[in-house]
Amino acid sequence: MPHLAVEYSANLEVQSDMAALCNSLHTTMMASGLFELGAVRVRARPCPHYAVADLLEKNAFADMILRIGTGRSADEKKAVGQALMRTAEAHFAPLLAHPHFALTLEIQEISQDFSWRTNAIHPRLRTK
Repeated sequence: MPHLAVEYSANLEVQSDMAALCNSLHTTMMASGLFELGAVRVRARPCPHYAVADLLEKNAFADMILRIGTGRSADEKKAVGQALMRTAEAHFAPLLAHPHFALTLEIQEISQDFSWRTNAIHPRLRTK
């Protein structure tokens, strides 16, 4: 952990560079100092079927969920959340300038008792 998932309305495919967003969000997560490089995952998935607000075709959304393990303070979680939101707001600034776009972020803590992982990336990066 951490894993940042971005679900977005498929109409953003032609309006936004989602690969660039993923890279920017990854950079922001690493800059926080809270996460180990080998654990960070950022992914974006389009939602081909959606209904937003008053159902206008130009309505769009991006919903981000950051799942992290326990052990970070409320201030640390708030700081990384604010930083991620600033990054996403900068990326989506052209869309936020119009009244047809919604951007959200939620941070969820994963219980260690109910989370299993095997990561072959950690040993490679930890030896650098």
